[in-house]
Amino acid sequence: MAVPKKKTSKSRRDKRRAHHGVTPTNLGICPECGERKRPHHVCASCGTYRERQVIAVAEED
Repeated sequence: MAVPKKKTSKSRRDKRRAHHGVTPTNLGICPECGERKRPHHVCASCGTYRERQVIAVAEED
């Protein structure tokens, strides 16, 4: 079984993990209501997808 000869330093370990950071989600704008939404997903506020009503959303009074 392979065993490392020397301890990996914190600097070398962290350099390897430099690309593991989380990027913020890319949000678009719904053409119907103007709210921000995830691309290729149904808008949560108005229930439309590709300018078609997909789900019924309860109206707030």
